[in-house]
Amino acid sequence: MQANSRVPSSAQTGIHEQLATLLDRHRHAPFLKPYADYNRVACEASLARHQRIAPHAPLILDACCGVGESSIALARAFPDHYVIGVDQSASRLARNIDGKADGLPENLDLVRADLVDYWRLLGDAGVRLDRHYLLYPNPWPKIGHLSRRWHGHPVFPAMLELGGVLECRSNWRIYIEEFCFAIGRMTDFQPSCEAFLPEAPLTPFERKYLDSGHALWRTTVVL
Repeated sequence: MQANSRVPSSAQTGIHEQLATLLDRHRHAPFLKPYADYNRVACEASLARHQRIAPHAPLILDACCGVGESSIALARAFPDHYVIGVDQSASRLARNIDGKADGLPENLDLVRADLVDYWRLLGDAGVRLDRHYLLYPNPWPKIGHLSRRWHGHPVFPAMLELGGVLECRSNWRIYIEEFCFAIGRMTDFQPSCEAFLPEAPLTPFERKYLDSGHALWRTTVVL
């Protein structure tokens, strides 16, 4: 990626005025969208591999993992954990990057699935995460795109129910401020948005944003 990216541009200047209403609706109306068969198969296979390879290892989920660079880094940083990286794009997951040439770490599985189903399927299986990463999701910065942001999506309550240490990062401050607000609205926890500078970039986007001079924002909460 070339270091010429722009910070998301939006007419929105603070937390969306409809976010609280949307969150309350999602909290009181269960999300009942039917599961796609390929997501059900992918989730069952990934959990079976976890039980086969490292049944007692705490589970880390790297959601929206893209090409898997962050998943590889997490698997190496937490060798006593089992890491599942999930992305909807098969082409991204198959892309050759540094770290894949010698094979993936044994404690890592890269899975093609739609997180809208995968998060709920993990909950159905009784899974509790140890750590959960959501690194630079699409911010959907237009005011009319609130419901496309993960915290504005009806799957958000199911995502929170997986527990663990949840960390979200973005180069758009409002996204993290809204994410914190949403967690506070849905749970007894109230995380905060903080600026940070990583020691080493975890994802290609994080590297690109740093090289472009962007401020980076994150929140971390134990659920």
